[in-house]
Amino acid sequence: MSTPDPSKVVSESRFVTATPQEIFNLLADPAQHQLIDGSGSVKNANSSAPSRLSLGAKFGMDMKIGVKYKIVNQVVEFDEPKQIGWRHIGGHIWRYKLEAVEGGTQVTEQFDWNTAKSHLMMRVLQYPTKNRASIVATLDRLAKHFSK
Repeated sequence: MSTPDPSKVVSESRFVTATPQEIFNLLADPAQHQLIDGSGSVKNANSSAPSRLSLGAKFGMDMKIGVKYKIVNQVVEFDEPKQIGWRHIGGHIWRYKLEAVEGGTQVTEQFDWNTAKSHLMMRVLQYPTKNRASIVATLDRLAKHFSK
C-alpha cells in the first residue's frame, strides 16, 4: 500500500464549543447529517440507515445536486470519540477528526481523495476546490448547531 499523498487531502478546522463525544454523537447519527451539511446536497438518511454508525456500517442518504439521487456510504474509520470517516462508490473518504481543547473541540473535516477511483474526474470536476468551500460551510453550521 502506497503512502497517502497529502496534496490529495482537503482539510479545514474549526473550534466548536462542544465535547468531542457530543460532536461524535451527531456525526455517528446519519439522520442528523443534513443539519450540518454545508454543500446543500444531503437531504436525509434513508429509512434503512442505522441510528448509530459503527465500523463497517453502511448507510444510505438521499441527495440532490441538480437532480435527486441516492448514495450508500460505508464507515471505514471509527475511533470514538476521536475520528469517523466514510466512503461511497467514488472511493474518496469524508473524515472528521475531533481533538479536545480548552472550552470545546478542534474539529477537522477532510475530503481525502487518495483512494478515489478516478483522480482525473476529481480534478476535471474541481471537487477538491468545491469541497473545500462545502467543508468550511459545514464546520460553520456545526459550530452554530452547538452554540445554542
